[in-house]
Amino acid sequence: MADGPNCDLKSLSPLQLFERVTEQGEKVRALKAGKAPKDEIDAAVRMLLSLKQSYKTTTGQDYQAGLPPRDLELINNGTTKEEDEDFVDPWTVQTSNAKGVDYDKLIVRFGSSKIDTDLINRIERAIGQKPHRFLRRGIFFSHRDMDQILDAYENKKSFYLYTGRGPSSQAMHVGHLIPFIFTKWLQEVFDVPLVIQLTDDEKYLWKDLTTEKAYEYARENAKDIIACGFDINKTFIFSDLDYLGTSTGFYKNIVKVQKHVTFNQVKGIFGFTDSDCIGKISFPAIQAAPSFSSSFPQIFNGKENIQCLIPCAIDQDPYFRMTRDVAPRIGQPKPALMHSVFFPALQGAQTKMSASDPNSSIFLTDTPKQIKTKINKHAFSGGRDTIEEHRKYGGNCDVDVSFMYLTFFLEDDDRLEQLKQAYTSGELLTGELKKVLIETLQPLIAAHQERRKQVTDEMVKQFMTPRKLAFEF
Repeated sequence: MADGPNCDLKSLSPLQLFERVTEQGEKVRALKAGKAPKDEIDAAVRMLLSLKQSYKTTTGQDYQAGLPPRDLELINNGTTKEEDEDFVDPWTVQTSNAKGVDYDKLIVRFGSSKIDTDLINRIERAIGQKPHRFLRRGIFFSHRDMDQILDAYENKKSFYLYTGRGPSSQAMHVGHLIPFIFTKWLQEVFDVPLVIQLTDDEKYLWKDLTTEKAYEYARENAKDIIACGFDINKTFIFSDLDYLGTSTGFYKNIVKVQKHVTFNQVKGIFGFTDSDCIGKISFPAIQAAPSFSSSFPQIFNGKENIQCLIPCAIDQDPYFRMTRDVAPRIGQPKPALMHSVFFPALQGAQTKMSASDPNSSIFLTDTPKQIKTKINKHAFSGGRDTIEEHRKYGGNCDVDVSFMYLTFFLEDDDRLEQLKQAYTSGELLTGELKKVLIETLQPLIAAHQERRKQVTDEMVKQFMTPRKLAFEF
C-alpha cells in the first residue's frame, strides 16, 4: 500500500488505520535515527499526522501505541455500542455466552492472526512429527509472527521460549497447566532454552499479600511447574522479587521500556486509574523485559538479537502488544506469541476460574474422591432435563464442561470424536460423559502429585539459580 498522502484512507478499517499509524511512526523514528534529510523526515511526519487524524475521525479516539481500537458498531439511535459483551483483560474475563468467549472476534479486536491449517502443517513439516493436540483442536488458536519463528528455525537460527505464572495461591489448578504442557512440548520439539517468570511482585501489588507470602507461593508454584517435566539443563525459572536485584541486563531493559511508554498509554491498555499505586503502573515493563534475550546474559552470552516466542493465554496479550510496540524503539526484536483459549470454570465457560473458589476448578492437590465429587456435582452439563429428552434430542458439546475438559486432556482424537457423536446423538448420557472425564483426570493428577513429591527445595533452588544453560550463543 502506498505511503503517499493521496491514498484512500477512508477505505481502511479502524484496525488497518491503527497498523498504518504504527508503521508510519516506526518509519519516522528510523529516519530520525538514520539522520535522513530534513525534507524526507518532514514529509514522513506530515503523513504520520494525517494518519493519526484519519484514525481519530474514524474511531472517535486518539491513537495510543499498543492499544488497537475496540470494534464498534452503530445502533439505531446513532450512538455506539460494543459488538459483543465479551470483556477480556489480564485480570478479568467475562462473556454472556455459554459457549465462552468468541475468539474469532477477539482475534480481530486484538489484531492477531489465526493459527490456521497452513500454519499447523508448516509446524508439522518443521518438527517432523504430529502437532500437539492443543494445535490440532484449536486450543492454541492465535499468534503473532509465528512465521518468523519458523523462518528462523528452518534457517538454523535459534530462538527461546518465555512463559510465566502469577503465584496468587499455594495450589495451582488444572487450567494453570495448559501453557506449561504446551511450552514443554515446544521446548522438546524445537530444542530451545526456556525462561519462566514468576510474577510474585505483581501479586504483592494486586493482592492482599506480603512480599514474603508472594515469594513463598512462587516457590511452591515452581514445584508444580518443575513436576511438568522440564529439563533443568534447558530451563531457568525466576522470581521477579529475587532475580531483579541480581541481573543488570534485566533491570536495564525494564528501564528502557519504562522510558518509552507513557502514563496515558498504560491507562489506555490496562485501565489503570489515578488512584492505582505506581507499582501497578510500572509493572507492565517488568513483564515485558523477559521478551529480550539481553535480560538473561548468563544464558545468551550478552546477545541481544535472539527472538523470543511467548506461549500464553490470550488475556496476557495486552502486555505484549505494548512490548512489541516498544521493541523497535529500544533496538530489540519483537517477541512472537501463541495464544491459548481460556480454560473454563466447572460452572461454565462464561468466566475464568478463581483460585479462591475451590469448587470452580479441579486443583492439583485434589484427591481422586474430590475430583469425582466436583465433576459430578459442579460440572456444567450440556445434557437435557430428562433422560427421555436427552435420548431424543441429544446433548450440546459446545456448552458441556466435561466435554470441554476432555478436549484439553484426552489425547486420542478418534475417542474424542466418538464421545462427541455419542453425546450429540443422545446415546451417551451426561453422567456417562462425566465418568469418562473423572477416569481421565484422576490418573493424570495422581501422576502429577507423585512427580511433585520428588521435587525438593534443593531442586527448586537449582532451577532458580541464574546460570548458563545447555546451549551455545
